Amino acid sequence: MNSTPDLSADKGVGLPGRTLIATAMFRLRGLLSVAAILALVAGCADQRAAPVPDALRAPVPITTPQTLAQIPVVTPEPIAPTNEARPQEPVDAQPIPPVVEPVPPVAMPAEPAPAVRPLIEGPPVKVAILLPLSGANAALGQALLRAAQLALFEVGDSRFVLLPRDTEGQPKGAVAAAENALAESAELILGPIFSAEVQAAAQVTRSRNIPMVAFSTDRAAAGNGVFLMGFMPEQQVTRVMSYAVDKGIRRFAALLPDSPYGMTLSAAMRRGARDLNVAFDHQESYSGAIAEAGEPIRRLKGESLTSPTGFDALLIGEGGERLRTIGALLPANNIDPRVVRLLGTGLWDDPGIGGEAALVGGWFAGATPGEFDAFLSRYRRHYGATDVLPRIGTLAYDATALAAVLARTETRANYSEATLTNPSGFAGVDGIFRFGPDGVVERGLAIIEVERNGFRVISPSPASFEDLTN
Repeated sequence: MNSTPDLSADKGVGLPGRTLIATAMFRLRGLLSVAAILALVAGCADQRAAPVPDALRAPVPITTPQTLAQIPVVTPEPIAPTNEARPQEPVDAQPIPPVVEPVPPVAMPAEPAPAVRPLIEGPPVKVAILLPLSGANAALGQALLRAAQLALFEVGDSRFVLLPRDTEGQPKGAVAAAENALAESAELILGPIFSAEVQAAAQVTRSRNIPMVAFSTDRAAAGNGVFLMGFMPEQQVTRVMSYAVDKGIRRFAALLPDSPYGMTLSAAMRRGARDLNVAFDHQESYSGAIAEAGEPIRRLKGESLTSPTGFDALLIGEGGERLRTIGALLPANNIDPRVVRLLGTGLWDDPGIGGEAALVGGWFAGATPGEFDAFLSRYRRHYGATDVLPRIGTLAYDATALAAVLARTETRANYSEATLTNPSGFAGVDGIFRFGPDGVVERGLAIIEVERNGFRVISPSPASFEDLTN
């Protein structure tokens, strides 16, 4: 997705028994008001550990946006600087794009915002969000913080307190940020982004038995109290391959970067081919320089579609300008997109890719584009029409909203593993999602076709996980 990992924020999730009741009554997430959620949560406070009835399998809606005149911004408290150098690359399955200039925090309004957050009596519920608010990735961190603050004021009540903490984009900074947050009695940690940061901060949170909802896609960091919110590339591959097989495609090939991300996609395609009983016999890789993709493409061109070893679909593991460059090389090397179906991952979630004619008609799995567009419109109403929000900004929003909804109880917030792994899942900006026992998120993804001026959904995302498994 614009060469970025898939991220969001915490909105709030209902408790296993009671929030599912809310969902069964209000299947459209936009129709469930804050008051309704609060009433249902209060009325079912004693059902926190109740099992989920089989009949109630709709995901819990975690947002009910309100119209705000102004969104104040929480100024993050500084963390003592560290001398550790930032790793050259994140270890996550999907790369984070370089950030050119830091984005300064949005100024606090001179007058307080209107009283839009529901007034709830009781002790504060503190949730920390760990982001790179300084250093090379400060712009990314500041944008995700703004998305999280939007969720805070749209979904959180007066008791819900968001504690931004700066990781500086470094593992050592993430440890300091986590320790600072827990010293302030944070009950849940959101973030960090980079795999190395997540693994470092997890040592702190696990020692205190505090759950973490991180924005990484590195499976090695998941489990034992760490839940990954990022868009997992393996799930994207499985979804698009399954759809392609349903449409009659039986022979697959791949053109992938020689990187951890490329290896993740390759392994997912091998598993998918085995599970779907189709062929995946041709894979070519290239190093980081996109100019070096020409030779691998020439090696692919020799595979005639009429031969027993040919292929009907080609998955390209790139996004943005690199994807457009590869697209332009395909016809010149006798790979005809009118004959070979081009497939992609969430990195294709860039409306500009339709400017390359060879990519028009390609398919990829991802969140429904219109949902993000609506969210981005709302985000820019509050932060400015030119404010840049990375595609993964929805991770910070959905995670914060999830935390805010789970905090709406008469006693204390419920961030237990049983609640976070609710099998019915939750409905956020990017569609339905749920956390498995291994801490890895599962998402309901749409199949999207590239058009010259945007995208078209050709297979909608499921409305519930029961729809996904039936």
